[in-house]
This record gives sequence, structure tokens and C-alpha cells, in this order.
Amino acid sequence: MKTLSITDINERARDIFRQIVEAYLATGEPVGSRTLSRLPGMNLSPASIRNVMQDLEEIGLLSAPHTSAGRMPTELGLRLFVDGMMQVGEISSEERAQIEAQVKADGISLEDALSRAISTLSGLSSCAGLVLVPKADIPIRQVELIPLSAHRALAILVGEDGSVENRTFELPPGMPSAALIQAANYINARLVGRTLDQARKLIEEELSQNKAELDALAAQVVEKGLAVWSADDDHRDVLIVRGQSRLIEDAAARGDLERVRQLLEDIESKRELARLLELALNASAMKIFIGSENRLFSLSGSSVIAAPYRGADERIVGVIGVIGPTRLNYARVIPMVDYTARVLTRLVSQQ
Repeated sequence: MKTLSITDINERARDIFRQIVEAYLATGEPVGSRTLSRLPGMNLSPASIRNVMQDLEEIGLLSAPHTSAGRMPTELGLRLFVDGMMQVGEISSEERAQIEAQVKADGISLEDALSRAISTLSGLSSCAGLVLVPKADIPIRQVELIPLSAHRALAILVGEDGSVENRTFELPPGMPSAALIQAANYINARLVGRTLDQARKLIEEELSQNKAELDALAAQVVEKGLAVWSADDDHRDVLIVRGQSRLIEDAAARGDLERVRQLLEDIESKRELARLLELALNASAMKIFIGSENRLFSLSGSSVIAAPYRGADERIVGVIGVIGPTRLNYARVIPMVDYTARVLTRLVSQQ
């Protein structure tokens, strides 16, 4: 099916459609033909406007709530407006200064800077702020394997930065202590000085090519350890969310608590939300997800605006954004998210 574009509707319909969307985003209320006919420069009767509104409804850009004679944009209509008609505003100098002051405060860690950034973004946008913290690829200094029982062992990984991580895994039946020591020596010889990902690739290659001088049980320990560490490593992105209360305040004022209740449940499913933000990791620019375009928000009718931020090598290392109702001020919020991402890029590049 052909994708609908702004050129598929005539100039009169485009003008009426734009007026409806802008009024809806400002008030959250359906817009009626009589209201539109009173706008400056709108030289059409309510009847003529209703005809155009009906045409826009038939092609899926507007909908009519049962309780109102007015029209409001559908998710398809919002997408068309955001992609083809919206004029993005400018972030003010005061807002720029507020973002930079929070992010660049002396003596704070990167994670604290990211947390402050989304808290500030949440306050400025009246949405909840989101940030996907980059994975920490820290070289390993030492690994210890400690038996916990006849069937389980504890692996202790010490990073070169002094960080310590613990993982437990299953032991093969009949595993002697000598084989556990052999496995630990083998892993240490390949892990030390390398990141977990680098060492994992090397060990997997050696095991697959039978180059490892390990007995069968020790090799099983290494393979089981790799499986546990791989699964853990795949979920090491940290999602920080701030400002959920702003969504509740907005909903209470509008009598829309059920939608926000569903949205808060969606946010609590942080793994799914992180997967959504990870889509922006593969994008060179900002991503905007509107409502049911993503299944996570098919019930709550919410939008996410997310922008990647980069490290010193220009590689994308994380994502920052906001989540709110589909009726958010895209023209105002988009430049806020974009500017915050650029400030974070400078910060991360300098560290």
C-alpha cells in the first residue's frame, strides 16, 4: 500500500489539517468546524470546513471521538504532521544554560551526569526522561572460580578500575577441584587485560578449534561460564527513568488517569523500553515513536522522542529521550532532546 504523504492532500486540506493538529497539541481537545471558521485568515464556512474534515477522516488522518462533534488527529495524522509539516522551534538560551549547568557540574560521575540530564529534560518538557547508559567495557584484572557446592560455582571478576562483579553458574557432574583450578588458570590467561567481550571471542574461537589444552570437564566449565557471562553481558545496558510523576500530574488535570496507569506499567517493563531505545542506537539521528507504531505503547498511546549520544570516536554509546502522551509539544521537545544529546556527546568525549 502506498504511504500517505503531505502532497497527497490539497492546500486547503493541508491548512485545515495543520490548524486542527496544532490546536489539539495545544489543548488536547477535539477541534470543531465552528472554532476553525473563526480563526484569522480562515475564510471558509463551518459547512465547508466540515466537508474537508470528513475527507481527512476518510483517509485516516483525523478521528471523531464519540462525545464530540470535533476532530482530532490519529496516530497516522500525527506522524504525517511531525514528518512533513511541523516547524521545529529553538531551545532558549535559559534552557541551554540549565541543561549544561546540570550536566557539567564538577566532581560528578558520568551516571550522575546522565541522571541529572534526564531530570532536567523531564522538568523542561513535562514528560518522563529516559537515558540508556552505555555498557561498561572495562578490561579484566583477575578472575576467581570458587566452588559453592558440588553443583554450583561462583565466578568473581575484578576489573582494572577496581570494580567487582559476581556470577554463579552450574558445574558439570563429578567436577574435581583440580579441573576448576585448571579452568580458572586458562580463563585468567586469556581474560586479563582484555574486556569481557574481547576475551569471550578469543576463548570461543580456541574451544571451537580444539586449541585449548583443557580436559573435558574443565572445558565444560569454561563453556558454561561463557554462556552465563554472555547472557549477562547482553543485558548490561542500564535504563534510568526520571519524572514519571509529571505524567500523573498531566493526566489528573485532564481526567486521563487510565491511559497513564497503562503507560506507567509500560515504563516498569524496563527491558522492553530499553529494547525500544536500542532501536535509536542504530540511527544516525533522532527517532520519534508515536503510539502503536511500537507495540509497547499500543495500549497507552504514548510517544517517545530519543536521540543517540556519542563517544570520543564518534561511535554511538547511548540514547537519551523523553516519553509522554502522543499529545506532546513535538516542536518544542525535539530541540530539547537534540541539544541534551549534543551536550552529553561533548561530556562523554572528554572523559
